[in-house]
Amino acid sequence: MKTTVTARHCEVPEDIRTRAAEVTEKLAKLAHRPQRMEIVFDDDHQRRVVELRMSLPRGQTLIATAEETDFRTALDRAAEKLRSQLEKLAQRAPRRQPAA
Repeated sequence: MKTTVTARHCEVPEDIRTRAAEVTEKLAKLAHRPQRMEIVFDDDHQRRVVELRMSLPRGQTLIATAEETDFRTALDRAAEKLRSQLEKLAQRAPRRQPAA
C-alpha cells in the first residue's frame, strides 16, 4: 500500500509522522486489499485537522477527518473513525464460500 503524507500550512514533527505510519499499517490490516492511503495534516488558526483517505478496490474511498488541539489526538480520532468504517464495510460484504 502506498502512503502519502501531506502537511498544509504547518510542519509535522517526525514523531507524528512515525505515529501516522504505524496507524496506517494497523488500518491496512483491517482493509481488504487497500491500494493507497493519504494522510493530510492541516493547521488552520489553532485548529489541528487530520484527514485520512483510504482507497480500496472498485473505486471505493473511505475518508475520516478529525479536528483537535494537537495532531496526535486528531490522528487517533480520525483513525478510530476510519476503523469504524472498515468494520461496517466488512460486515456488509458477504464472504464467498469456496466451491466444493
